[in-house]
Amino acid sequence: MGAEVISLGCRLNIAESERIRTLVADEDVIVVNSCAVTMEAVRQTRQAIRKARRVRPDARLLVTGCAADIEREQLAAMPEVDGLVPNTQKLDARAWNVPEAVEPVPPQHTRAFIAVQNGCNHACTFCVIPQGRGESRSLTVAQVLREVERHLDQGAPEVVLTGVDVTSWGHDLPDAPPLGELVGAVLNAFPQLQRLRMSSLDGVEIDPLLFDLFAHEPRVMPHLHLSLQHGSDLILKRMKRRHLRHDAIDLVQRLKAARPEIAVGADLIAGFPTETEAHHADNCSIVAELPVVHGHVFPYSPRPNTPAARMPQLDKAVIKTRAAELRAAVAKARAAWLDSLVGTPLSVLTETDGTGYAGNFARVAVPDGTPRGTIVAVTPSRVEEGLLL
Repeated sequence: MGAEVISLGCRLNIAESERIRTLVADEDVIVVNSCAVTMEAVRQTRQAIRKARRVRPDARLLVTGCAADIEREQLAAMPEVDGLVPNTQKLDARAWNVPEAVEPVPPQHTRAFIAVQNGCNHACTFCVIPQGRGESRSLTVAQVLREVERHLDQGAPEVVLTGVDVTSWGHDLPDAPPLGELVGAVLNAFPQLQRLRMSSLDGVEIDPLLFDLFAHEPRVMPHLHLSLQHGSDLILKRMKRRHLRHDAIDLVQRLKAARPEIAVGADLIAGFPTETEAHHADNCSIVAELPVVHGHVFPYSPRPNTPAARMPQLDKAVIKTRAAELRAAVAKARAAWLDSLVGTPLSVLTETDGTGYAGNFARVAVPDGTPRGTIVAVTPSRVEEGLLL
């Protein structure tokens, strides 16, 4: 039946999964590109492995990704798993025992995910990902431009620049260029590129050039996703984040003053150790203040060998309740935002299911029969179940 790659977790995994599909295209293999960011992510990885084995009992099943390193013994013990490929080797053809592919296979995604950076040099107290990804390392500008060109040659209408800690791109390169320099180089090199989107960013590392591109360049999508994590200064300090609440608020206010249509997304953790009701209230209130209309809410779960796992833990029922309340705050902010878009002309990139995504990442229904990968103008007239119609 050929190769199948199942991707879990972050956009970086999506980008890497496309490369893995190219490497193993001619093999009778299932590859699960796993995630280990939370205990739930590990559970979903195990679930995906079992389901894949039930669907294709005779295929070889290999697991890579962060969980293949961080939860190596647990996954290796699963009877469904035939082998593990270390996360740091998953883009190396030798790790799959295949020759280097010459012709890329057609991409599965409408948007082209390009991993410009990998790994992380920070030590957030809750985060296990550096254990699975290693130190931060960047592609050069020339390497990124080659990747963008390859995807544009395949017809990609939108490019998404992604990584583990994207705003640290360039820190390990000669002269330590800022991320804005890379984004500017991509836009200058490819005037035919219609849409460029950034994945999750660390707000305190958004350099002046990148800020200016977000504020004034129409080909940079008005969609800012922040690695925010929390709305309380004390919890942010205990997380060893490098920003405080006012930093995020100031950044968003300045960007929206220049470009009001920018939509804000954020990663948020509910129930971090030592979190009080007051801290939780700060978490919910920053959702409304920014507002966060694209929210990724994670109930805190202790990860192996992290400092937060040794801090005083909250009851699981409390964590679950606070995560639900945080999601409700995001849902309220999102509903008001979607209502505000009714009657507003939007440029929408179509998917295969009769919907597409506007530049601000609102999900929009598109006219019947519109081909995938087409950019169409849509003026929504109403909202139903979170979808602009």
